[in-house]
Amino acid sequence: MTRVVVGRSGRLTAGLNELLARRATVGLAAGVIRDGMLEFHAHGLADIATGRPVGLDTVFRIGSITKTFTAIAVMQLLEQGVVDLDAPANDYLRAYRLIPARARFRPATVRHLLTHTAGISEQVPRSGMLRRDFGETVPAGARVPSLAEYYRGGLRLEAEPGTRFRYGDHGIATLGQLVEDVTGQPFHDYLREHVFTPLGMLDTTLLRAEADTARLVTGYRLGAHGPRAVPERDFVPAGAGAIFSTPRDMARYLAAFLGGGGNEHGRVLRPATLAAMFAPQYQPDPRLPGLGLAFFRAGLGAHATVEHQGVLPPHYAQIVVAPDAGAAVMVFTNGAVGAAAWLPVEANLLLARELDVPDDAVRRDVPQRPDLWNELCGWYAMPGPATLTDVRIRGFFGAGFEVLVRRGTLVLRLLSPVPVLYRGFPLHPDDENDPYLYRVDLSAYHLGSIQIAFAPDGAGSVALHLAAPMPLSAEQRSALSNPRLWAQCTAAVTATSLAATVLARRTVQGRTHRTD
Repeated sequence: MTRVVVGRSGRLTAGLNELLARRATVGLAAGVIRDGMLEFHAHGLADIATGRPVGLDTVFRIGSITKTFTAIAVMQLLEQGVVDLDAPANDYLRAYRLIPARARFRPATVRHLLTHTAGISEQVPRSGMLRRDFGETVPAGARVPSLAEYYRGGLRLEAEPGTRFRYGDHGIATLGQLVEDVTGQPFHDYLREHVFTPLGMLDTTLLRAEADTARLVTGYRLGAHGPRAVPERDFVPAGAGAIFSTPRDMARYLAAFLGGGGNEHGRVLRPATLAAMFAPQYQPDPRLPGLGLAFFRAGLGAHATVEHQGVLPPHYAQIVVAPDAGAAVMVFTNGAVGAAAWLPVEANLLLARELDVPDDAVRRDVPQRPDLWNELCGWYAMPGPATLTDVRIRGFFGAGFEVLVRRGTLVLRLLSPVPVLYRGFPLHPDDENDPYLYRVDLSAYHLGSIQIAFAPDGAGSVALHLAAPMPLSAEQRSALSNPRLWAQCTAAVTATSLAATVLARRTVQGRTHRTD
């Protein structure tokens, strides 16, 4: 068991001062847990109108970190022998069904749901594409529909389970429904009885009605005229993002990860079960960390880490755990610009400082291999159907990736509407013994670096794998199918047609003028 005592060692102060010099936040709470000690720091306000400061017992919204709690509930059922991770999830679901788009699809298993590989699109239902928060929230205080109502009795699998990764809320939310259907207990009650209370997390809840509103943060959007309070909304796929918690409670949660599944208050998992959650369960390339069961895997120096982000704008949260080092970091904020991108990086920097791990600098001492560039250059598309409901991933990554040589440098760019992504980034060799490992340097944006692994299949094609921000893969495709070329052709045809139309109008006008 791991016991948490609040104290100060000084390391966190320096790291946070640097963070806050780079990033403006309305309120921020951060803590490092190590050797049974919590070093905690708070900055700014939980509520501007009342001047209430952020503190150890401030109630934050932790967003998708909720997914890790739902996964723990499922693993408890595994330990009891009532759930098999490799059995079809439909064997346990009663409220609604997982419905494959093709009859030939293999069944989606519990493990598929835990690793975001069940074939579920990001947005469900499709009408959510045109609604606020993609239709996943309702105004605070309004009735939250059950998942059976929300999915209208069925959740569609757009791709064959196990063939692609798509991060989303609906697969994990379905696991919350599975726990409810198997146990006969409302999911919020199950979490309180079997996860929150055993770990001493008495201020943590899945329901807004149970949260202490006197300590709840107000969320703010930072605009041209400063912070503006954002009306609160409740999350429909609750098991994927609805938990309210405090830094004190979350320190106890992280202490349980460092304690093999338990802390000073109690135990929720056996050590071996927790280790399985942290181990690679979906790993498209063995050179990259991959994904555990609901946890993203990464590393700091020689230390393996697991982490998860929480994004429920304007609320952002991040946890990072280094089990072998006995250390973890948590960071929460209720208002900041671009926190979805920078908070994971900053949390890792805080943990690296705690562990004396040097900056993950891009190597400049590995020779380039131009002899391989012909093999690597081309267009790479993400596998699976390009459904319009994959809004977030398509919006950010666009139509895929393009590898090209520009001014004697190998470059990776995204076929994205975001200009900086479309301009691309140089690919820096990352391993003198593996010419197919590269790294993208994002330090100019204070976003660290991203490792890229190319994997030739021996038959003339190459796959591209990203280590972060999530384990995405893309496959090399024919140059003739490159959407950039088709877009350029379309633009050229449009321009030619427009020019012809203008010329024709001028000719007609000229003739009319001469007639007059």
